[in-house]
Amino acid sequence: MKYVKFILCLLFGLMFINAGLDKFFHYNPVPKPDEAMQKIYAAFTELSWLMPLVGAVEVVGGLLFIFPKTRALGAIVILPVMVGIVLHNLLKYPTTVGITISLVCAVINLWILIDNRKKYEVLLS
Repeated sequence: MKYVKFILCLLFGLMFINAGLDKFFHYNPVPKPDEAMQKIYAAFTELSWLMPLVGAVEVVGGLLFIFPKTRALGAIVILPVMVGIVLHNLLKYPTTVGITISLVCAVINLWILIDNRKKYEVLLS
């Protein structure tokens, strides 16, 4: 079980590092968006600081998520981005693949949050 958790967290972290770096270097191919997605992208470009901020959070959160010692912090850092990804895939751009991947990632993130709940008790007391 220890190895399964490490491998899932490594893949999760690498996925977020890749997504974050892509927000800076734009190396992943992007499918042609439909009209609704073009409006969303236009709104994102109006806020020129938003995507670099999300990218930085994804890279830092992904790095923290990989290492067991910092995984609890990484799960908290990634959580708001993960909520946004799930909501976007469910409400704005519902595709089977997107929903499946985002829900699997959300489950991994929630698993790590629950697994580290003792570390968060200090924050809540």
